[in-house]
Amino acid sequence: MKSIKDCLQKRILIIDGAMGTMIQRHQLQEADYRGERFKDWPVDVKGNNDLLCITQPEIIKNIHRQYLEAGADIIETNTFSSTAIAMADYKMEALAYELNVAAAQCARFVADDFTAKNPDKPRFVAGAMGPLNKTLSLSPDVNNPGFRAVTFDEVMQAYYEQVKGLVHGGVDVLLIETIFDTLNAKAAIFAIKKYFRDHQQPELPIMISGTITDASGRTLSGQTLEAFYTSVMHAQPLSVGLNCALGAAEMRSHIEELSQIAAAYTSAYP
Repeated sequence: MKSIKDCLQKRILIIDGAMGTMIQRHQLQEADYRGERFKDWPVDVKGNNDLLCITQPEIIKNIHRQYLEAGADIIETNTFSSTAIAMADYKMEALAYELNVAAAQCARFVADDFTAKNPDKPRFVAGAMGPLNKTLSLSPDVNNPGFRAVTFDEVMQAYYEQVKGLVHGGVDVLLIETIFDTLNAKAAIFAIKKYFRDHQQPELPIMISGTITDASGRTLSGQTLEAFYTSVMHAQPLSVGLNCALGAAEMRSHIEELSQIAAAYTSAYP
């Protein structure tokens, strides 16, 4: 099968859309999230969408199918919160690796099925790595601006475990997404590089997607688009973009600005 880089040399590839809103259409209840395996779990798990890769895999596969049927070339794994740090909200830290493997396998199964039916249009799986619910650049305590709820090493280790699960599940590319704190993203980049260095494997391509939080065009941690791009360009990503955030109309100017910044840096640093 052609690599994602080979395909990008010839045409624009389309990535899928949101997973969460598609899951909401199913109007799942607590018992649906729990399944048989987690029926006696000590805390509520409704809303833990990533858990559905284990308890309701057919729902996740069908969502992937819908996006591929609509023409997507790349589907994202349902792993936005599949780190030990994020899963602590549900007391499921120990499941982080398993969640990533299960999610990657769900997406891989469907992508391979579509590729087999039309080998001229290979479908790819992007391992989604979300922003976490704790930030390295901002304090959660307004009275103590120097306080951090998590350390860089803790974030890096959480992402490292996620990368391991996604790779073992068979993804084609790693997507660091919805970045509102670039320091968290840098920990994810470090974890990716470290994983492949530790295992002496060729690196998978990296995609990066930031988040603009208001009309000023800055991230939540205060970076301009140029600062954001400069902070992550060392990863030599396959793509750098922005998510939907403010809506398509409001995002257009920011996307245009990023395209100019990226083109300038690409020219300066081939």
